Amino acid sequence: MSTILPNGIDLPDEWPPRDQSPATSQPMRVPYLERPPAVIPIDGGRQLLVDDFLIEDSMMPRAYHSPVKHPGNPLLFPETPDERNADMPPTTIPKCGGVWFDTQDRLFKMWYMTSYLGAMAYATSPDGIHWERPELDVVPGTNLVLPRDTHPDSGTVWLDHDAIDRAERYKFLMREPNTPEAGAHFGALMLTSPDGILWTRRGTTGPMGDRSTVFYNPFRKVWVQSIRGGEPGRGRCRRYHEHPEFLSSGDWREGEPVYWTAADCMDLCGDARAELYNLDAVAYETLMVGFYQILKGPPNHIGERTGQPKLTELVLATSRDGFHWHRGDRNAFIGARREPGSWEYGYVESTGGVMLVVGDELWFYYSAYGGDPDRLAGSWHVNGMYANGAVGLAKLRRDGFASLQGRYPGAHMTTRPLIFAGDRLFVNASTVGSCLRVACVDEHGKDVPGFSWDDCHGFIGNATQAEIRWKNDARLGKLAGRPIRFRFQLDRGDLYAFWVSAREDGASGGYVAAGGPAFAGNRDR
Repeated sequence: MSTILPNGIDLPDEWPPRDQSPATSQPMRVPYLERPPAVIPIDGGRQLLVDDFLIEDSMMPRAYHSPVKHPGNPLLFPETPDERNADMPPTTIPKCGGVWFDTQDRLFKMWYMTSYLGAMAYATSPDGIHWERPELDVVPGTNLVLPRDTHPDSGTVWLDHDAIDRAERYKFLMREPNTPEAGAHFGALMLTSPDGILWTRRGTTGPMGDRSTVFYNPFRKVWVQSIRGGEPGRGRCRRYHEHPEFLSSGDWREGEPVYWTAADCMDLCGDARAELYNLDAVAYETLMVGFYQILKGPPNHIGERTGQPKLTELVLATSRDGFHWHRGDRNAFIGARREPGSWEYGYVESTGGVMLVVGDELWFYYSAYGGDPDRLAGSWHVNGMYANGAVGLAKLRRDGFASLQGRYPGAHMTTRPLIFAGDRLFVNASTVGSCLRVACVDEHGKDVPGFSWDDCHGFIGNATQAEIRWKNDARLGKLAGRPIRFRFQLDRGDLYAFWVSAREDGASGGYVAAGGPAFAGNRDR
């Protein structure tokens, strides 16, 4: 029996799909964009305009946007003895951990690697900018959350707001480094914790390569293992395995996870062909938002010879079914700075949780490495290529991944038929002095009486949440439950998102990624 998602997408009986082929370097086809639902339900979150899923007709071109890096970067860098271990390259990187806002303690929390392949540590912050290393009892006198003989290389820390057992509120996939004895393809540890500090080992996964991660897809209520694999001619790629239970999501045998995705012919390369180093994701509003970490070279032996990090950068991806990814912009969303002496010379990597919602902004914590050209002796894991890793922050307007732009008088966009239950329409827009107007159009293409452009009071200004009103206090509740198209008109400016809410405060009910100070859990409600 097929599954229909909250956005109306009808999944096929066979899921996950097994029709992806590593033999082609063409971009992944996205079925829900080729065959969108006849009527799209839009309750349950902001509707971002990152693709054409919602759009029937448009004279407004799409523009993609990138975040601005915090001027105080890096926010966390190697300082303590564990972070500056003389036997290992100095690092403080959350690429194998995560950054979350914990509503119980009202704190930003970070899990990160101390020294390269060293130990796992924990930091907290009241504001997400200034970070403290609390002394814990796991390794007395330090902020370590695992013993020093447990070495993190890859994985994800996940705050599960919906955990039935509060002793499993935090979940952790942790793969240790490759060794001559273990090889390069073995299982990761699966751990749980009530507080993110005291961890209990619960089992191991099936075999996986390094830089494998995990995330939760709440639209389908499954944990997804993002498993590193390799394919001839494609190099590093991803394989997919899912299960409704966290611990069971790691239960597979060799060959069972399906081939998922890889870098393709549209990805920008550097000193070598593009490869997919990692894929992290999180639910934001009504989408899964992910980062393809694209490896652009040079090969390992070059980095080891010079003590400089390879170039990986983060490229935006979005999905409405959790498997197929739309990537409309192949430029780096968060890029490296390939300048001598830069703290973020290479290895830009995403973090478990991907992003947080802080006020009117989305905050992205990322790892990057400066390298050390004076550290050339020894094997790869102590080489300067992995030295001086630190934590950066980049900020983007809320919903600001992409916008539809009005570039001339009369520019407009019409949605596909939509259905909703709320009675208030909100937008995220910047109008550059022009007036954003919205009409409601019925199934015959006619304006609904009382809801035309002429009836609309419109919006002038710049706001991440502004209500659209019509004359005579006409409310959308009159149109609830029937297919309606919205027709937006904007001469100048950007339209980022729209949504219908039953609440005067505009709460969307959508997911809020790794959380934020304004929310009581993982949703805007």
